[in-house]
Amino acid sequence: MTTFASDTDTLTRDALTVLQPGFTGTTAPDWLLRRLGEGLASVGLFGRNIATPEQLAALTAQLRAERDDVLVAIDEEGGDVTRLEVRTGSSFPGNHALGAVDDVELTREVAHELGRRLAACGVNFNWAPSADVNSNPGNPVIGVRSFGADPDLVARHTAAYVTGLQAAGVAACTKHFPGHGDTAVDSHHALPRIDADPAVLGDRELAPFRAAIAAGTRAVMSAHILVPALDPDRPATLSTRILTDLLRGELGYDGLIVTDGMEMQAIAATYGIERGSVLAVAAGADAICVGGGLADDETVRRLRDALVTAVRSGELPEERLADAAERVRGLAAWTASAAGARSAAPAGGQLAGPAGADGEVGLRAARRALRATGTDAFTPVTGAPYVAALTPVANIAVGDETPWGVAAELAALIPGTEAGTFTGEGAGGAALAAAGERRIVAVVRDEHRHAWMATALDTLLRARPDTVVVEMGVPQAAPRGALHIATYGAARVCGRAAAEVIAGV
Repeated sequence: MTTFASDTDTLTRDALTVLQPGFTGTTAPDWLLRRLGEGLASVGLFGRNIATPEQLAALTAQLRAERDDVLVAIDEEGGDVTRLEVRTGSSFPGNHALGAVDDVELTREVAHELGRRLAACGVNFNWAPSADVNSNPGNPVIGVRSFGADPDLVARHTAAYVTGLQAAGVAACTKHFPGHGDTAVDSHHALPRIDADPAVLGDRELAPFRAAIAAGTRAVMSAHILVPALDPDRPATLSTRILTDLLRGELGYDGLIVTDGMEMQAIAATYGIERGSVLAVAAGADAICVGGGLADDETVRRLRDALVTAVRSGELPEERLADAAERVRGLAAWTASAAGARSAAPAGGQLAGPAGADGEVGLRAARRALRATGTDAFTPVTGAPYVAALTPVANIAVGDETPWGVAAELAALIPGTEAGTFTGEGAGGAALAAAGERRIVAVVRDEHRHAWMATALDTLLRARPDTVVVEMGVPQAAPRGALHIATYGAARVCGRAAAEVIAGV
């Protein structure tokens, strides 16, 4: 492929402008700063880029010293998907917990406080909320990231989240259009397919996106899913029918359209990221998200050159690329104008923020979401228990670096609490052996999706009927155990809320 490293014309700048790359490290590498000077307008942050609030604020200041209107994006849903608190677990419950409470004002307050903390660290663009209707309880990638399975509930909470986040000066990016809830495949690994008819899609998948658009969402993220009723040939990210005809035309959306990560296998393994990026922009996408797994200058150069070559060959209309770049710059201008909503970076190493902030809203929400079965006959645990975490493989969106469960929070309330992690066949027997005579607290995540997990619980409850069960995923399986607690998510505050009930505090 021809390279255009020395080309500084409008076309090349526009090609850079539509890219949203990531990078490694907690300071901006030289190549990234150079690309910002050449036209790059967006940067994506992940857990690997964040150590402390102070460090994050210094990083975003470093980026703005090169380009003052840069879009600094992050995948901060709260709940199970957190980058701000990737090493400790989130101070906010996720969407499923908020949906369980079903108080739209609480959802707005949580989103506003989350946005305030992002803005305080210099982040102005959040790839959230997930507006997916979790109609398939076996969904391997959405689950507790969804507000629920009812389209009306998801719609009203999506709108509340967008309103709260953007009131803090952070642009919302409602995802994953046209809806990733009715899938049985994770698009990080392969291309999912939704075989629903247009009427079902309109009433179910599209309802939350209509609500988000009405609430003024500044961005919408496309899904790497095939929806034959809408386009039998191309996944949504690459589909003119879905992005231009449906989202722009029928739904009347005029904001930024962002792709999900182009390095995800649903695109990378079928089209390749260069070809996929050209097709996405041609279909109506304005920004190409890449960097969750690919995070280097070579990737940026390859994608820039692919877009420039496509324009020069006539495959990609130059006006389409120019329009996409202008939409990116328009969102950058909005975030710059909203910068007055930002406060200084928090001090003291905590993501707590300045006076007047509602630092406890996440914990209050987690407590309200919790559902306990068997409390009438339950006596709080006072002796140090053994926490057996029956742990499935984490999906890529959540990652495996973020701690979850109740062990740490329970240990803070009951000193001497011990814990272990168990997976697969024989997990129940291994947990029994490790626990000895101690009271067992079994922590599960989507029991209904994992046969080995249900078998392990059977083993534990046969031998130890006084076992406490904490479900931190989607609570589809029937409650069982001396006490059954459903937290509707695995955020740190969800663990704290469960630990309080177990310890009776």
